Amino acid sequence: MRSRIEALKAFARRLRGCLPGLLAHCRHRLHTSVLEGIHNKIKVIKRMAYGCRDDRYFFLEIRAAFPGIG
Repeated sequence: MRSRIEALKAFARRLRGCLPGLLAHCRHRLHTSVLEGIHNKIKVIKRMAYGCRDDRYFFLEIRAAFPGIG
C-alpha cells in the first residue's frame, strides 16, 4: 500500500478481502481432492452409523478414520 504505483495499490486492495483464505491455504495444505476424499469417507461412516443416536461415538469414529489430521 506504500507503493507509488497505483496498479499495485489496487491489487493490494483486491487481495485484502482474500487474505484469510490465502493464509488458511498456507497453514493447511489441503487441496480440493483431499477434502473431497475426507467428505466422502465421512458420508460412508454416516451411512454405516444409521440408527446410532450417540453423537460422541460418531465423532470418535470420524477421528479414528483420520489419525493424522487434527
